[in-house]
Amino acid sequence: MPIHRVAIFRPYPLAPSQKIHIQDGPRRGDWEVLACDEKSLRVRCPVSGRELDWKPFYALVGEKETEWPAKD
Repeated sequence: MPIHRVAIFRPYPLAPSQKIHIQDGPRRGDWEVLACDEKSLRVRCPVSGRELDWKPFYALVGEKETEWPAKD
C-alpha cells in the first residue's frame, strides 16, 4: 500500500456545563454543553436559549505518514 500524509482525528472530550465558542461556520458563536456521550451532543445558545442536538466534535490530533487506507 502507498504511504500518504494522513490527518488524525479523535473525539473531543466535552463535558456538561462546559462553555464553548465555535469560531467559524454555520454553528459559530457561544454555546453551553448540556449533555454529551459518544453518539450525541446537546448544546444551548446563552443568548436565545435555543437548544440543538449535534453529532460529537472531533479534534485534529496531528498528521503522520502512513498507509492509507488503513488495514484495520
